Amino acid sequence: MRLNVSLTLTLPIGLAVFALACDQRRPDGTVGLPVEGPGARGSQADQPPVAINAVSPVTYPEALLEERIEGRVLLRLFADSAGTVVADSSRVAESSGYPALDSAALVAAPRLRFSPALHGGWPVAGPFIQPVQFRVPRGGA
Repeated sequence: MRLNVSLTLTLPIGLAVFALACDQRRPDGTVGLPVEGPGARGSQADQPPVAINAVSPVTYPEALLEERIEGRVLLRLFADSAGTVVADSSRVAESSGYPALDSAALVAAPRLRFSPALHGGWPVAGPFIQPVQFRVPRGGA
């Protein structure tokens, strides 16, 4: 893997500037880092991403729908600070027990849309768990 030489040379200087800017020495000798504002954008979210698709992009596998098989898949997704699911980040965190349902959820994952996660009011990127519920419509198909 090739590293950008200018990044390699400026990294120690950037860390020193960051350390001086964030210097919040405590009586016990430890140093605190800022927890609010733009510096916290890489932090864990206070509020998870929220799905905003008007219509679900998940397609119920026809054979399982005909057999009235239901299930829930938990997907582990990673969304950037704009709420976009990062390509190839989707994984099954918990299987439904039916590979066809798991696959249908994974195939739809890139088409899921989210408002971004928030930390201290700022949008942040990060991983989260998204349930996908497959339920047979009642009184219908």
